[in-house]
Amino acid sequence: MLLSLSTCWNSHRFQDGRELVAEAHALGFDHIEISHGTKISLLPGLIQAFDAGQIRVTSLHNFCPPPVEVTMDAPDAYEFTSHRDFERERALSLSRQTIQMAARFKAPRVVLHMGSVPMKRCTDKLEELVHKGEIYGREYTKVKLQMVEQREKVSAFYLERARAALHELLPLAQEHQVMLCVETRSHFEQVPNERELVLLMEEFKDCPWIGAWHDFGHVQRKANLGLLNHVELLTSIAPKLFGCHVHDVEWPAKDHRVPLTAGGVNFDQLLPILPPDIPLVWELSPSQRRATVLGARQAWKQRYGS
Repeated sequence: MLLSLSTCWNSHRFQDGRELVAEAHALGFDHIEISHGTKISLLPGLIQAFDAGQIRVTSLHNFCPPPVEVTMDAPDAYEFTSHRDFERERALSLSRQTIQMAARFKAPRVVLHMGSVPMKRCTDKLEELVHKGEIYGREYTKVKLQMVEQREKVSAFYLERARAALHELLPLAQEHQVMLCVETRSHFEQVPNERELVLLMEEFKDCPWIGAWHDFGHVQRKANLGLLNHVELLTSIAPKLFGCHVHDVEWPAKDHRVPLTAGGVNFDQLLPILPPDIPLVWELSPSQRRATVLGARQAWKQRYGS
């Protein structure tokens, strides 16, 4: 079981990438994922640590390096599904830079957000209703049906844009031997949804450079809203799974908690479904305390092995 720590948890605390690596080591991680939002100023130190053999990199999360014109951590600032030609091309350009940066770190995976369907955002409303204990009530059912109907009317067009982006990036990914990993998302408005992800994986079933990336917290949030079955989805994409983001969920939708601390994700049930030797990247909110991460890392080792 290959564990990795995403820099989204601690990159904001350091000015030198070597110090970030030292903290990851202190917590028991000798692999990291370089996440979106990792400051460009940290990259020289990360490169030095990598070149010195002090750290290995499992993956990069698009966009890395981040766009210089965006001052906040915004992985969805540019989407492959955008109506604006400039935004779609900028998303492709930044993704190409990420693939090249991944090659510099000999990281075999880039995690991708594919975009969204422009529609009224209803997921937040469902989360509010579920939090109040009104799941399957009259208003919940009304909002859910409207959300599904609205998305289905237009979703094929935006799935096609996402598919086109994968085809556009594939030659460069193949050249650098970097796998493109389509991430499961937390909101129904985002692309792909679960059915669309299965369709994409079937289309690229014979391509070794395009696969799925399972985010435990994102999928559990949807499961908590009654939108899917976590076990069924994970089972369906397991043959094309290139890696995972691991974090827990505080009911019903507060994710990026430290694994084994919030009780929202049934790791005992889900981990056996995973193929062997894929990276499990702990993707944690910066709010999570260092002592909690250390304790959970030790508990994980005792429960599941290193």
